[in-house]
Amino acid sequence: MKEKVAVLMGGRSLEREVSLRSGRRVSEALCERGYRVVPLDVTPDLVGTLRREKPDAVYVALHGKDGEDGTIQELLEFLGIPYTGPGVVASALAWDKALSKRLFVNAGIPTPAWVAFTAAAFKHMGAATALDLVPEALGGFPLVVKPSGQGSALGLAKVEDASTLPAALLDALSYGETVLVERWVDGTEIAVSVLEGPDGPEVLPPVEMVPRSGVFDFSAMYTPGETDYYVPARLPDGVLDDVRRLALEVHALLGCRHVSRVDMVVAPGGSPYVLECNTSPGMTEMSLLPMAAEAVGIGFQDLVERLVRMALDAVE
Repeated sequence: MKEKVAVLMGGRSLEREVSLRSGRRVSEALCERGYRVVPLDVTPDLVGTLRREKPDAVYVALHGKDGEDGTIQELLEFLGIPYTGPGVVASALAWDKALSKRLFVNAGIPTPAWVAFTAAAFKHMGAATALDLVPEALGGFPLVVKPSGQGSALGLAKVEDASTLPAALLDALSYGETVLVERWVDGTEIAVSVLEGPDGPEVLPPVEMVPRSGVFDFSAMYTPGETDYYVPARLPDGVLDDVRRLALEVHALLGCRHVSRVDMVVAPGGSPYVLECNTSPGMTEMSLLPMAAEAVGIGFQDLVERLVRMALDAVE
């Protein structure tokens, strides 16, 4: 019998159901590989349970707030339990899309033009009176509005004209304190996963997503038949080289370890733009990281065990 691994899932985030699906699938894979698995829904009893169970490592299958923003990572480090995925700082930086985009710009990584507003800017500083300046600052419509700290494209909306911008902002702010307004880039949407190994970070084949609705939102991600996927992405070899390089740069810039998934859009001329970095990629039957791994012969059980071994090996 191998080591004891606690799989953290669920929690209170808006991505709870997706996290439960990821966690159950991960738990089954680890059981099949002979690990002693403790599946844990994150509740107020979590710390007591972890102290009682004393797992050798934790697999973080949490998505969304508290699971991807550094909260659970900080707690696990306090408890002295090794865990999968990026650490506290990388998780916090990637979770805050507005902050990470500033880091991208400073590092010369292309990202669509954007502006960020906080709820306080609207409530106490009159930011709503300057919304007429947004289209000109970002190069005109269409725009995309999304929460700065949220996953699974929750709260995301494509805005075609000024009349619908306020409602989109209000909806996005219902998901968090900061909203991002970004220039919409028509092109090929891709997800590029980085998986570390004994020889360093490995970039998996980019996955191309073609949502039937035209917007890769929560429904397009998790409704069977709503999106077509191509692995590797249908891009010229030179562009594929560019997106692989950018994924590695983002992974290193944010200080990620073990795994990350960098979401991009490639404009018709072949120019890639980095949208965001995901530090706790989904592990469901429809998730992009397992899809990319499968394309190079890394089965789901192999992928899960590889991540767990990285956490365990770090303390050996």
